[in-house]
Amino acid sequence: MQQDYRATYVAGLIDARAMETEAIQLLSRQVERLDNYPEMQAALRRHVRESEVQRDRLDELLSSLGSSHSGLKDLVTGFVANLAALGHAVAPDEVLKNAMANYAFEHYEIAAYRCLVTLSELAGHDSAHAVLDLSLREEERMAQWCHDNLDAVTRRHAELRARGATAGA
Repeated sequence: MQQDYRATYVAGLIDARAMETEAIQLLSRQVERLDNYPEMQAALRRHVRESEVQRDRLDELLSSLGSSHSGLKDLVTGFVANLAALGHAVAPDEVLKNAMANYAFEHYEIAAYRCLVTLSELAGHDSAHAVLDLSLREEERMAQWCHDNLDAVTRRHAELRARGATAGA
């Protein structure tokens, strides 16, 4: 029965790896444009580094199962992330759109890691639990940061706009 779950689990790991590639691209594009929001810039920089480590962890898990990531999925998700960043860059409320998107994306990542923890158990890959749980906790911390700082980012944006300053990123 565990073998039946393994294919679903490996597919989930591959998808999560592509998801982390997307996160790295998306957040990296934002970091470049957040000079007016130093706290957000610092938090996103930290999370880019965490996401790179998470991607490496997923590579190790895939390797331990005799599999590897999908270059095509990584390419597509990276491309989509860059398009999303470009789409927001032209908006006068770019930073707000990014803050909302980041909040939502962190919750998507949380859901993905929760599923992977369960799938690792079903597939009998018990050694993966601690690794996946660590990534899950990191995503939960970033989601909490997004939650806790959404008001401050919104207020900063409104303040800059009211003064006629560049309120975007």
